[in-house]
Amino acid sequence: MLERREFYINGKWVAPHKPSDFMVINPSTEKQLAVISLGGIEDTNAAVAAAKAALPNWMSSSVDSRLSLIKNLIDIYKRRAEEIAQVTSLEMGAPIDMARSEQVPAGAWHLKNFLRAAENFEFDRGLGKHAPNDRIIYEAVGVAALITPWNWPLNQISLKFGAAAVAGCTMILKPSEQSPLNAMLFAECVDEAGFPPGVFNLVNGDGAGVGTQLSRHKDIDVVSFTGSTRAGKEISRNAAEGLKRLHLELGGKGANLIFNDADEFAIERGVLHMMNNSGQSCNAPSRMMVEANLYGLAVSLAKNIADEVEVDLAGYEGNHIGPVINETQWQKIQDLIQAGIDEGARLVAGGLGRPEGLTEGFFVRPTIFADVTNDMTIAQEEIFGPVLTIMKFEDEEEAIRLANDTEYGLTNYVQTRDAARANRLARKLRSGMVEMNGKSRGAGSPFGGMKHSGNAREGGIWGIEDFLEVKAVSGWTVS
Repeated sequence: MLERREFYINGKWVAPHKPSDFMVINPSTEKQLAVISLGGIEDTNAAVAAAKAALPNWMSSSVDSRLSLIKNLIDIYKRRAEEIAQVTSLEMGAPIDMARSEQVPAGAWHLKNFLRAAENFEFDRGLGKHAPNDRIIYEAVGVAALITPWNWPLNQISLKFGAAAVAGCTMILKPSEQSPLNAMLFAECVDEAGFPPGVFNLVNGDGAGVGTQLSRHKDIDVVSFTGSTRAGKEISRNAAEGLKRLHLELGGKGANLIFNDADEFAIERGVLHMMNNSGQSCNAPSRMMVEANLYGLAVSLAKNIADEVEVDLAGYEGNHIGPVINETQWQKIQDLIQAGIDEGARLVAGGLGRPEGLTEGFFVRPTIFADVTNDMTIAQEEIFGPVLTIMKFEDEEEAIRLANDTEYGLTNYVQTRDAARANRLARKLRSGMVEMNGKSRGAGSPFGGMKHSGNAREGGIWGIEDFLEVKAVSGWTVS
C-alpha cells in the first residue's frame, strides 16, 4: 500500500501538522490502495500564506516567463504520462486504455491550448481611438483556491491550473480525496518544471475540512470549484461572506435530441457517449429524446448497444467501462434505478446489482430506461452512472420544451441533417454548450453552463479571463 501523507507547500513536500489518515480505495477491488492525510486548518493556513507571499512577484512576472514554465510542465507531464495513467486508473476506476487515451492526455491538451490563447491575449490594451489616454490593464485576481473532482481529475486540474498560471494567480489545489494520487504526481511535475515556491501548493482534504477552510479563508481571492451542485451551493455560501470571486462548474442533465433525419450512427453515438467513464461525466447526454416516428427503433437499438457494453476491472486492457468511484455513489445509482422502476419507466437493459461475474468492486450494469416522462426522478436528478433515459417527442417545439425543463444547463446535443433546424435549436436550448451531429467543440472553446450547472467558463481565453481583474486607467501617457 502506498503512503503519501505529505502536502506540497511553498515548493517543498511537508508533513501534515496533525496526522489524519484517509484510505484511498481501489474501486475495482474495494481494497485499500493508498493512505493520505487530510489537511487541517494549520496546513491550509500554511499553503495560503505561501501563495500570498509569492503573489507579488508572480503576478508582476512577464507573461512569456510564465508561458515558458508551462511549456516545461507539458514536456515533463508527457514524459510521466504512463505513470500518471496507471495511478489514475487504480484510484478512480478509469480503464487503463481510457486513462491513457482520454484522462491523461486531456491535461496536456488543455495546457497547450492555454499557450495558444495567451499568445493572442492583450493583457495591456488601449480603450479605443476615441480615448487615447485611457488604458485597460488585466491583472491577476490574486490567490486562487482550486477544488477539483475525482471523475476527470487531470482534465479539471489542468483547466484551472493553466488559466490561473497564465493570469498570474498563485494557487492552492485541493483535489478530491477519492482520487488524490494523480494530483500529487501533477504537483511533482510542477515542481520539476521550475515554478517558484508558493506559486502552486497542494493540500489534500475533504470538502467539509480543507474545502470549507479555503472557501472561507480571508486571504483567498477566488474559488474555482468543480463538483456537485449541492456542494457548489455550500461553497457559494462560504465564499459570499468574503465577497470572493467564484467559479462554479457543477452538475448536468444533458438532453440529446434525435430527429427522424439524424445520421445512422446517432443512437449508437449517444449510448456510448453516455456509458463512457461509467457515466461519470457532468456533460453526459443522459436524456435521449427521440422523435416519435423513430422512437421504437431507437429504443431497440439502444438496448442492443447497451447489452454489448462490457464492464470489467479498470486494470484490464481493452474496450470496456470500469467501476464507479465508491460505495456511496454505487448505492445512489442503485437507488435511482429502483426509483425509475417504481415510477413506471420501462427497464429495457441493465438494472439493479452488479454485472454478471463481478462480485466485488463498485460496478454498475449499463442501464437503459424507456417511456420516461420528465416528471420522473430519473429524468430530473443527475445519476452520475451508466444509466440512460429515453423519452419521445412529437415535434421541434415539444423537444425544446422537454430539453429545457430541467434545473441544469450544461451541455445539450442535437442530431439532425436539417442545418436550419440545428441552428435554431442551438439558440433555443438553455445550456452553456450545444454539440451537434457528433461534432466536438474545438480547442479552446469555453466549457461551462448556466442555471444550476454553474456560472463560469473554463478553457481558452475565457478560462484565463476568469482569473483576471480588469483595471481601467485614465491619463495614461502614450510613449
